[in-house]
Amino acid sequence: MCELCLAATTRFSRRRLMFAAGSLALAASASPILPAWAAEPIFEPNPNAIAPEAALDRLMKGNARYAANAPEQRDFSAGRAARAGSQYPIAAILSCADSRVAPELLFDQNPGDIFVVRLAGNFVNEDGLASLEYAVKVLGVPFLMGLGHSNCGAVDAAIKVVQQGVTLPGHLPGLIDAIKPAVLAAEAKKPADLLAAATEENVRLNVQRLHDDKPIVSEALAAKKVGVAGGVYDLATGKVTLT
Repeated sequence: MCELCLAATTRFSRRRLMFAAGSLALAASASPILPAWAAEPIFEPNPNAIAPEAALDRLMKGNARYAANAPEQRDFSAGRAARAGSQYPIAAILSCADSRVAPELLFDQNPGDIFVVRLAGNFVNEDGLASLEYAVKVLGVPFLMGLGHSNCGAVDAAIKVVQQGVTLPGHLPGLIDAIKPAVLAAEAKKPADLLAAATEENVRLNVQRLHDDKPIVSEALAAKKVGVAGGVYDLATGKVTLT
């Protein structure tokens, strides 16, 4: 082959090589390899995304352990850091403020498992209802419980006001007014134990108020995203009885 032909062939081969390299670069820019952080996110359900029936079952099994004096062993410090950024309670409980009633203990649950609203007489007021709505709408709580207890001082005070006309000081009359309907409903049934009957009626009336709440709780109930029940805690035995 002559030197002129050889030089031409060499120049041609270099042009083809450069063209091929440029084509590869263009193809790579058109179809980039996505980094790991840019991949499609994988969504997992929250830990409390369980059926209402499952949440109630967990509560009642925990109460059985508590009543049997056989609570699960747990280290409260173990999950503290993990809970600092978020919470996923399985239930929201409207409870009495009585110092002998501690929902986390009597249902044998860990911190972060129960969202608790407490006030003497465990009745639904505007602030408490807003807190429970927050639990349902924002925290995704699958179960609500209205929890009364035996020998409730607030209910007993309401009975004394109704039957004896006792006058209470300060802001207590407002609290008693919220419990009076339960006392009157219980009285109409002429029970042997008015305090126990009024306690149960108070739970039932407030559970019904939760059912009637619009739009948040009622819509969640209709969609079967949340369940609602009432219970009475026996201070002596430690057992919760559903009403």
